[in-house]
Amino acid sequence: MKTSAEQLHEGTFNIKGKFNIKEENGEPLRLYVDLDVCSGGECKECVINCSYFYHPENKGILSVVELAAYYLICRKCEEPHCVNSCPRDALEQQEDKDKQLIRHNMRCISCKTCSHACPYGTIYPEYVPYIVHNCDFCLGRRDKQDEPLCIKSCPYGALALKPEDEEQPENTYLAGDNLIIHSTHWEREKA
Repeated sequence: MKTSAEQLHEGTFNIKGKFNIKEENGEPLRLYVDLDVCSGGECKECVINCSYFYHPENKGILSVVELAAYYLICRKCEEPHCVNSCPRDALEQQEDKDKQLIRHNMRCISCKTCSHACPYGTIYPEYVPYIVHNCDFCLGRRDKQDEPLCIKSCPYGALALKPEDEEQPENTYLAGDNLIIHSTHWEREKA
């Protein structure tokens, strides 16, 4: 019999029978966001719903957009002025994850110093709200027969659950541990 830690590592640990982030074939699913659809002109304001109780007014999607912006647009500077300027050490450049930025919400006071310090203007002030609720990708609440409410409620099909492939299609990027981003508006290789 496997320990709880072993089950959690494999993604099979059940809390009330609902925590299972792997499909039957064992592939973990990531939240897929097509930013081309989001910024294509039809979607003026995000109208998706969220099933998580602590995401009032759907603020969870803001954290997904923030993570996507940090992953796709951030220049990953050797000497990150944004990180160094933060008076509360709320911004961190993760060395073990290709220098990806993360913002610690409980430390952030929304002073927007990081936004002003970035020499490339890649930290948008509107993505640095005072209080934001991080998307949990419904990891503890996914039901095998039912997809998350955000996916079902997006009228333009910009969200989906997809397996992580060895080779990603063109203009598709893995961000963090739980997100796949598609965007043709920006190419990392040409930045």
